[in-house]
Amino acid sequence: MSSNAPSSPTITYYFSFLSLWSYVGSRAFRDLAERNGARIVYKPVDLMAVFAAGGGKPVKERPLQRQAYRLVEMQRWRRIRGIPLVLHPKFYPADPSLAHRVLLAALDEGSAVADFVHAGLSAVWADERDIADPGTIIRLADAAGLDGKRLLARADEPAFREAEAALTREAIGRQVFGAPFYVYRDEPFWGQDRLDLLEAAISGSDAPIPLPDLSASG
Repeated sequence: MSSNAPSSPTITYYFSFLSLWSYVGSRAFRDLAERNGARIVYKPVDLMAVFAAGGGKPVKERPLQRQAYRLVEMQRWRRIRGIPLVLHPKFYPADPSLAHRVLLAALDEGSAVADFVHAGLSAVWADERDIADPGTIIRLADAAGLDGKRLLARADEPAFREAEAALTREAIGRQVFGAPFYVYRDEPFWGQDRLDLLEAAISGSDAPIPLPDLSASG
């Protein structure tokens, strides 16, 4: 028998364990999804490649004025969100690729990954742990209810290396230029400070506003 019940909202989530603002909004985003019965499609990406494609720069290559203001915003949002946040984390930047592939392996097995995603973000920005270290990744995965050692072994499978690269290409193709980047019904929301707008789109009835394709513009 078919059902006329509405399907759950689906939010595509482009992020990186290296992303400061993905961490800052992590709990709030998860709470939003739970309140609205939304399904999250997790898509870890190579943030440096996304920056490069969208004209962005790594933190240390930005003008000093922007670096200084970023530190103000970090303290402001730390207070607003009520979260621990280290301004100059010991292991930033670290290569998150291996942890991303462990996540992809867990997703491939149909595992619940929300706890692992938050733990990976917290590892960098709150706990000063090395997200590139295999032992750290195993411990984070185990604490999130996953089989860290087995998933770490699977992370080197060629399929996950290609999946990781494909997600980055996909993000760039969808005009993603930073993280976190949320997409709901093809409408983009960049940054954890747009979560209120995302929730309004989920609960409202307005038509989505998709990104225009300016590549063919004169």
